[in-house]
Amino acid sequence: MRRYSLFILSLLLFASVGMKAQDSLKVWTLRDCISYALENNIQVKKSKVASLSGQEDTELAKAQMFPSLSASVTQGFVTYPSNRVTNNTSYSGNYTANASLKLFDGNKRVNAIKQQKIQNEIDELSVQQNENLIEISLVKTYMQVLYAMESVSINKNTVEVSQAQRDRAQELYKAGSISSVDLSQLESQLSSDKYKLIVSQTNLDNYKLQLKQLLELNINDDIKIAYPNLSDNEVLVPLPKKQDIYDTSLSVMPEITSSKLNVNVANIEVQKAHAGYLPSISLNAGIGTGHLSGTDYALGSQLWDKFNQSIGLTVSIPIFSNRENKTALNKAKYAVTTSQLEQQDAEKTLLKTVEGIYLDATSSQTQYTSAKENLAYVKQSYDLTQEQFFLGMKNTVELLTQKNNYLTAQQEVLQAKYMSIMSIQLLNIYQKKAIEVNY
Repeated sequence: MRRYSLFILSLLLFASVGMKAQDSLKVWTLRDCISYALENNIQVKKSKVASLSGQEDTELAKAQMFPSLSASVTQGFVTYPSNRVTNNTSYSGNYTANASLKLFDGNKRVNAIKQQKIQNEIDELSVQQNENLIEISLVKTYMQVLYAMESVSINKNTVEVSQAQRDRAQELYKAGSISSVDLSQLESQLSSDKYKLIVSQTNLDNYKLQLKQLLELNINDDIKIAYPNLSDNEVLVPLPKKQDIYDTSLSVMPEITSSKLNVNVANIEVQKAHAGYLPSISLNAGIGTGHLSGTDYALGSQLWDKFNQSIGLTVSIPIFSNRENKTALNKAKYAVTTSQLEQQDAEKTLLKTVEGIYLDATSSQTQYTSAKENLAYVKQSYDLTQEQFFLGMKNTVELLTQKNNYLTAQQEVLQAKYMSIMSIQLLNIYQKKAIEVNY
């Protein structure tokens, strides 16, 4: 008896610990998810590293404006196998230092610096673009989780109602008020509702898994989502004009700014290609000395006697370059055209996206209002049919038809609600507004 009591006590303790662990789970709001992802998402981190790497390229381009300096030391050992030489071995050494400064290159280096600075801006915009992508994905997935959570709640209530209807039908069957066919239909409906509950729970688990993967949480990490109490005001938020949203997004979305900067990069590349037709001028200077063993001179004397200084000016004039310069210039011009077309494509893509989201927002708001009104009538009809069924005035088919209509109406309200909220939040992202949520 004592062992049995200890066993029960242990189970209660483990259950208590499990409940506390469950209660201690972090409750994730949408803001929490976005903040966490922006700090920990691998793609965002990679784009930040790429941006830092691009800054190094800029420093390298700047350094090309300064002289280059190099030094070399050469040591040699030579053997002479002939027996007619006085010394069969000889040692030599040469020591040089050279400096070079490009005086004129048709502004290639200056343009390279300009080009690289613009590229740095593009890299930073790429970071913002990846952040936007993760925000968009999180908003969509988070709303799917909320939709699935509420769908599970609806299906749980449906199962409870079906259970009560089946139990009530069993009593009526025993009393001879309904037939076995009616009872079987209600039992079948209960089984069907239980199956729908399992499916909705599976969908919820799948969406939560997708959210975990977006957040890049570990395999053993569980996630608990805040369950919001959304009002009609949050669903039916007044929307700005579509043109205003698009105009704002054109000025704030990083992919549009990036496409414009790519046009600038291409134009600078044309200037660099033009410089291929111009001469280049370089200034060179150097010093050197050396020594050789087996001579009558001491090492110190040799180093001084062979010490030399040089300076020179090199002018390189392109005369015939096997069409390299012309091809480079033509391709640079084509790149300008391509970048302009890519800018137009980016603007058209943004227009399609904004128009699509705006249509989803307006239509879902309209559907939500209509679906809520329809739900009220369907519920009233369902409640009345249920009362009449138990009074023997309606048959099972009529009851189940009204019940399914009621469930469908609930799902329509649910779908319109979260589609509207999701679209509103996506429009906020495309206007660079803060995610406005109370959950």
